[in-house]
Order: sequence, then C-alpha cells, then structure tokens
Amino acid sequence: MPDDPASAPPVPEDRTPHRVPVLLPLPFAGPFDYKVPPHLPLALGDIVSVPLGNRRETGVVWETASLPADLTPTDTQAPVAASRLRAVAARLDLPPLPAELRRFVDWVAAYTLSPPGMVLAMTLRLHMHGTTTPATGWLAVAPPPDTLRMTPARLKVLALLDNGTPRSTTDLASAAGVSAGVVKGLADAGALRPVQLGPERPFGQPDAAHNPPTLVGAQETAAQALRQSVRDACFSATLLEGVTGSGKTEIYLEAIAECLAQGRQALVLLPEIALSAQWMDRFKRRFGVLPAIWHSEVGQRARRLTWLGTTDGSAQVVVGARSALFLPFCNLGLIIVDEEHESVFKQEEGVIYNARDMAVVRARLAGFPVVLVSATPSMETLVNAQAGRYRHLVLPTRHGGATMPETHLLDLRDTPPERGQFLSPVLVGDIAATLEREEQAMLFLNRRGYAPLTLCRTCGHRMECPHCTAWLVEHRARRVLSCHYCDHTEPLPDACPSCKTEGSLTAIGPGIERITEESRAHFPDARILVMSSDTLGGPAATAEAVEKIARRDVDLIIGTQIVAKGWHFPHLTLVGVVDADLGLGGADLRAGERTIQLLHQVGGRAGRAEAPGRVVLQSYTPEHPVMQALLGGDFQSFMEQEAEQRRPGFWPPYGRLAALVISAENAAEADDVAARFGRTAPYGDGIQVLGPAPAPLALLRGRHRRRLLLRTQRTIAVQPILRRWLAMVAPGRGIRVDVDIDPISFL
Repeated sequence: MPDDPASAPPVPEDRTPHRVPVLLPLPFAGPFDYKVPPHLPLALGDIVSVPLGNRRETGVVWETASLPADLTPTDTQAPVAASRLRAVAARLDLPPLPAELRRFVDWVAAYTLSPPGMVLAMTLRLHMHGTTTPATGWLAVAPPPDTLRMTPARLKVLALLDNGTPRSTTDLASAAGVSAGVVKGLADAGALRPVQLGPERPFGQPDAAHNPPTLVGAQETAAQALRQSVRDACFSATLLEGVTGSGKTEIYLEAIAECLAQGRQALVLLPEIALSAQWMDRFKRRFGVLPAIWHSEVGQRARRLTWLGTTDGSAQVVVGARSALFLPFCNLGLIIVDEEHESVFKQEEGVIYNARDMAVVRARLAGFPVVLVSATPSMETLVNAQAGRYRHLVLPTRHGGATMPETHLLDLRDTPPERGQFLSPVLVGDIAATLEREEQAMLFLNRRGYAPLTLCRTCGHRMECPHCTAWLVEHRARRVLSCHYCDHTEPLPDACPSCKTEGSLTAIGPGIERITEESRAHFPDARILVMSSDTLGGPAATAEAVEKIARRDVDLIIGTQIVAKGWHFPHLTLVGVVDADLGLGGADLRAGERTIQLLHQVGGRAGRAEAPGRVVLQSYTPEHPVMQALLGGDFQSFMEQEAEQRRPGFWPPYGRLAALVISAENAAEADDVAARFGRTAPYGDGIQVLGPAPAPLALLRGRHRRRLLLRTQRTIAVQPILRRWLAMVAPGRGIRVDVDIDPISFL
C-alpha cells in the first residue's frame, strides 16, 4: 500500500475544459478522451453516456494522474487529436462517484494488475440497468362490483385498503398473508384501481438508541474501544477476536450504533449473506429495522435501489457479500468484516481480489475505521495485530456464563465404524444419549452428495468429469453424477461405461447424503434436517430451517460447512465431525490453518446456552497437530507453530506470493506458453519462481491449466516484477493468463 495515498487530483492542467477522460467499465488499460459539448459542463466523477464504436456505453469522468507510476507508454491510450474526439452524449441524472471510490478503483486495479475499467464495472456496470420510476399501487373501488365473489383472502386485502392509503402488490400480499394472485384477481375483477405510488423509500432508518444491549467486563471494554475508534473519525484497523459465543456481533453492532449517531454510513461484509437469517434478526432487534441487503440473490430492482441508496445516504447500513465493498457510499464511516478468515472473501475469477484486504485499503484511503472479526483469525491478520499495525481486542469467554464445549478425539483405528458405515459406534451412542435427553445433535461433513467417487468393481474404472480433473460426485436422491467444479451432470449409469458390466458401479466414501441415510437407520424416530447448498435454496429456506431448529422441531442436524457460519442454536449440545481429517491432505500451504478454523467454528455451535456442549472428532490421525490443538482448545499455540514453519522460507505472511495461471483449450499450447514464461522468469535476491507445472486441477471447464508461482521477500513488491514479466511474453489468441496476487487457493 502507498505510504501516503494522494487525494484525487483535478483534471490535468494541460487539458482544455472541452476535453475529459472517461473510464468505461470494459477491459481497457485506461480512460478514453472525449469532447465536452459547450452546453454540458462536466466534473470529475460524473456518470456519462458516451459513444463507443456503434453503441453507447456508460462511463465516469476520470482522472489519469492516479495510474501506476511504472506503467509503460504501451499500457495507456495514445493522445488523440482534438479534431478527432467524439463528444460526450449525455450526463446521466445520477450522483457522481465520490473521489475516495475513484481512488479505490485505481488502487485495486494497480494492485491486482487488472484493467481499471473491470474494477469500475463492479461498482457501475451491473447496476445501471432498469429504472426507478414510481411503482404502481392499488386503492379499493367503492362500492365494490356487484359481481365480486368475496373470499376470506380477498376480504383481508380490502381491509388493508380501508384507510385510503395506496399499497403495492407485494406489500398487500405480504401484509394480508396471501399470494400476489389474490391481489391481481381483485384488480381483474374491478375491485381495485391502479395508482402511481410516490418516490420509493425502501430502507428503514436504524435507530442507534433502540434496544441497546447490556455489556459487562471485556465485552463493554471492547465495545467502548470500537465506539471511540468511530468517534475519532480517522483510519484504524482493529481485530476483534473472541471465542465462539462471546458476543462479537453484539459488540460490533455498538460500533455501528456510534457510526449512525455520527451521521455516517456503515458496511458489514459477511461471508454467506444469503444464509445469515439469524444475523438479520439480531440487527433488527438492536436497531428496529432491517439493513439494506446486497448479494447475488437480490433482484435487479432491489440492487439498483440499494445502489442509489448508498449514493444519497438513505441506505445507512448495508450488509452484503464481498462485492458490496464497491458500492458508491456518499458518507461511509465504518466497515465490519465478519468471519474475516473465510476464504470466500477471495474472488477467484475476473478481478481477483480479497475483500478483507481491500476493505482495509478502502478504509485507509478514505480515513475511517475497519474492524475484522473472527474466533479464529487468519495468519495474516494475527501477524498484523502482533506487529502493532492492527489493534487487538480479545474476548476470552462466552457470553452469559456459557462454557466452551469439551472436545473428544475418537481414534477410528481403535473404534472403527461397522463395515460399510462411517459413524463409529461410540459416536452413535453419544447421539442416542443426546436425543434421549431431548437435546439436539449435529453431524458435520464438508462434502456434498452421496459419495465423492464412483468406480467399477470389475475393471476399476472411475467416473470422471470430461471437462475437469475431478471425480464425479454421486447425488443418489437425483440419480445423477455431478462435477462440483463445472456443474457437468450426467445420469447415473446402470452399467460401467468402460467394461459394460451391469450393476458393477459402487459408491466409495461418504457424502452428506450417505451420512443422512446411515443416520436414519440408526435413529428412525429422530427428526432430521439436512443443511447444505443442495437443500437450502436461499435465504427463505434457510430462515425456515433456522426457525424449525429454534422451535425444537428438529432433533438431528446434518450439514456441510454452512452449519459453521455463526449460528446460535441454544438447545444444540453435541457436534460430531464425521471426517476431521478431511482437508489436511495435499500440498496446500494453508491446509492446517483452514482445517482448525473450520472445525473450531463447527464445534463452537455446541453448548452456547445453559446446557454444556460436547464435540466429538472422528479421526484416523489423532496425533496430527491440528487434532491436538483442537483437543486442547489451543488455537493460539497452533498458529504460533504454523508461523514458525512459514517464516524461514518467507511464505505468507512473511513473504509475498503471486500466481500465474496459463490456460488453453489445447494442452500443447498451454505447455508452450508456460515454458516461455519459465524461460523469462525474473530472478534476484529474495525472488524465486516455482514452475511451470500442471495445476492440481490441470483441466478445468475444458481448459488445460499450468501454474507458475512468484515468491518474494516481504520488502519486495511483486507488481512491478509481474508487469515486466508479462510484457516479455505474447501468449497468442485463445491463451489466457490469469494473475492472482496473494493467492489463497492452489488449485
């Protein structure tokens, strides 16, 4: 990060007022110059419509002085004579993009080696379609038509309109508890007449004084520290670390309350926003209303309203997925990154960035605090806290007197499951005893489907994806084999495709469907709920599942990593991990760190209320450092040992990494380009290049992939090295070179 990020400069002095650069949300190296018509004065940040070829594009009046200093002349557009400039077509009736957001876009582009227009696209292009014209509402016709057939549902709708206030179809249907078809039926029958509603105000105003919590001890100390950081109104980064159930959410909601009291906006980034029904309930209890929501399942109109709400300040608090980081807030004063260790904050395609790290950058560029929250912080964040770059607040105990669950290791070599099964008799007995006490239990396996591998008992043929280096996963309920990388799906065959033997295909290993099948056999009277991306179709289904668990309509929960996402189930006292060793294999630098984070989070679901909790880990390697750390509840010591292993070889966070991934439809072409990058690889003190080599997923979505890894000491920036290196090799048509700065995945 630059030592002193400059404020956004004005349009360069050597340009006349009739010539402006416009950045388009397209993969160009920089802005294009356009002529300004005399009747159309423009300022930096204005959103404009401009001609490009035979079409119109939406762009932003941009500055050029903020481009990276080491860009070569070939990286920017050559000046165009004034006589050849095309004119800006129109200035759109939208607020200009703030200067801090424009600086942020340029910074992210320079850091990730992405075209700045593609970064701009994340804040502009996807959200400029559609309209915000006033919606249509309904008023009751008095008297109603004589031919109208009344039903209880119709009477409810008409009763809501008695006061003469028009309401939309969605509002009426929701308030009356009926379908939208009932409203439409009344309109078709002539009982309702349409009216145009006034300007839409979709966001409630959170009340900072509504229902404040009672915090004591370390909780109040941490909350006061966060409130003060907001009042200081300058950049600071804080790690809020607390054991599961310690009240981290309630504490950072107090920072949001202070931000609202200061008249500023707040952004909360969650790793699984579509699955965070309980978080929304907590927010509403604290502030009286729901926040604005931003994620992929929100409809286009709602996204546009949220986009506009951030620009005019009516969206005071936004909770969203990683892309919410690029919203054009007019007065942002706080960012919270919850579960900051989660790898889902890293976008792996398009502009490749880590939203956790870029949240810190945006806060620094704009001068406001950022809070990173986790029970199991990432190595990078811990090192920053230890070095004093981040303030470190620690909550060592659970809220309300609840205790941390006891952890037990179950050595499957001593107490193996019965043949063809995957639950040890000891774990089965623990679940039975838990259900007998009328408490809830959970089984965790981070693997969707019925089985991860299907092979032929006769010839050994393995069912593989034709487009990826991956086995096909059996989904028995749908009788299909599916690739979880490219979504290729094919029917489960009756015979082996290789040797044609009928009935020879067999499932190898457990998936969550298989564990569910086994659990139903062991506990036929138990009410079982499966929580995975295959069974929870979105926020509504998730909210329903959470309500069933809270009502104690569920005895046994069986889930994938979704169940580790901060849920609070007060009657859940036993968590059984079916395969604790899953994730420890392979050569992934972060395998141990990720495994202990995931299993610690999963185990933290148990015993969060009065009844004590228990965690049982099934493992074939109980002596592994991860298992021993989980057994002793000593996350800190494990991370210190992990740091000692990384420091000598300057592996992150003690060094810098960047990956080049070369992909092509033809394997020979991928090999050739990868070899050329290998021959021109940079070298020097503190610089090392590993590869080229086939990626672990050497074939992905039909493209052959080769990897090179640049590793440098912490004091050496990788971006200038990469720019020079990339300029030395011309890949050719059909060859793609993806650059991943700070990779967290090595597939």
